[in-house]
Amino acid sequence: MIVRRRRGGSGGRRWLGALLRNRDGSAAVEFGLVVLPFCIMVFAILEVALIFTLDSVLENAAISTGRLVRTGQASAQGMTAAQFKTQLCNRMSVFSGDCETRATIDVRVIPQFDTTPPDPLAGDGFDPSGLTYANGNPGDLILVRVWYQHPLLTTFLSQALSQVGDRTAMLTATTAFRNEPAG
Repeated sequence: MIVRRRRGGSGGRRWLGALLRNRDGSAAVEFGLVVLPFCIMVFAILEVALIFTLDSVLENAAISTGRLVRTGQASAQGMTAAQFKTQLCNRMSVFSGDCETRATIDVRVIPQFDTTPPDPLAGDGFDPSGLTYANGNPGDLILVRVWYQHPLLTTFLSQALSQVGDRTAMLTATTAFRNEPAG
């Protein structure tokens, strides 16, 4: 079989037209264009679900650990800030593994419920220097605050969250109560 080549410009145009009409690889090209945004969206959805779960677990851990202060058990045991943090982390279920390094606590006596305590996120970054630990006495108003630093995989989510640096979200749990009378 002998194949003849045409000379001239019309052959190139026919080849290009045939290539544009050919749909054999269009699915692969379309998939290539869609797969990256799709995967990013799936990872973002999973990360939002993880953050909501972590926030719920953190809130519950702060409330149940704060109950030790409220009922006077923390004072009776002479609980320190480190022991309070350990109790909190034990209540963090699946997130307890690295809780000791990521969590920061503040337990303080407040004069009234509308008091504004120092905010460690007010400046640039996170400044825990103004945080304290005090169990208080029976009848005192107590404010328990917990901050948890969580690394982010999808960075565009950081625009919607409190953050303390690149790719790190800061989750906060707060509970306030009046200590129960000693009995």
